[in-house]
Amino acid sequence: MNWLQKLTPPGVKSIFTKKDSPDNLWVKCPKSGEMVFAADLPGLLHVTPAGHHMRIGPDLRLQYTFDNGEYETIAVPDVAKDPLKFKDDQKYTDRLKKARAKTGNDDAMSIGVGSIRGIKTVALIQNFAFMGGSLGMAAGEGFIEAAQYAVANGLPLVVFTAAGGARMQEGALSLMQMPRTTIAVQELREAGLPYIVVLCDPTTGGVTASYAMLGDVHLAEPGALICFAGPRVIEETIREKLPEGFQRAEYLEEHGMIDRVVPRNDMRRVLGDVLAVLTQQTADHAADPVPA
Repeated sequence: MNWLQKLTPPGVKSIFTKKDSPDNLWVKCPKSGEMVFAADLPGLLHVTPAGHHMRIGPDLRLQYTFDNGEYETIAVPDVAKDPLKFKDDQKYTDRLKKARAKTGNDDAMSIGVGSIRGIKTVALIQNFAFMGGSLGMAAGEGFIEAAQYAVANGLPLVVFTAAGGARMQEGALSLMQMPRTTIAVQELREAGLPYIVVLCDPTTGGVTASYAMLGDVHLAEPGALICFAGPRVIEETIREKLPEGFQRAEYLEEHGMIDRVVPRNDMRRVLGDVLAVLTQQTADHAADPVPA
């Protein structure tokens, strides 16, 4: 105790007692380094003032995508739990429990059905927060369920991808989801239904090598990393420095690999216009817009 503390009356000390503030009160923008008030993020659609598109979960994605934030959810079919009895530094079942507790979701895929500018649509959301959005049996079943629901009801399918690749804990069973989802895309084509992919940060590995690049139209959020192998792996392999922005959404748009980079606050309008053309319907531009 220093001399100033000894001289300070107890009543005065209580007035100036330090109060703890929540750890999540402010969020640092990775792009600019500025601190953003967390309470402002929902009104900004979780896009920082500098334009960085933060990763968001399925609930927010569905809310931002559908008219008035209204939609119905479709359950993803159950799959075998830990079929390979996989264990590294911890059991696969323990990893699943942690991911479910963290996200509140059973696995990486969520399905919603609602209207986008008045056009009824099925939307499939891949959640990167759930084990890196990795493609496993549950994710494959989620994609197939969404595609089959779209076919059965004559609806277009919009998929928001975000993944680090295949789920290693499921081995070859994970890799089998690549051809299975590709067949589901083909069934959409045979039914004459639109399949639109929105590439979010990051979309990599086996997801990029399958359903993520099979869309009728490919949109992407600004700054999204879209690739099979990441830039660091490629640089270490070829021992050369890659171009600035290599494998980012803007670079891919410039080189013709995707159709358009669309900011999040404009995504619903663009999706509505594309769906209107592909389904030969009229988009309802009077639908309540998502707050900008």
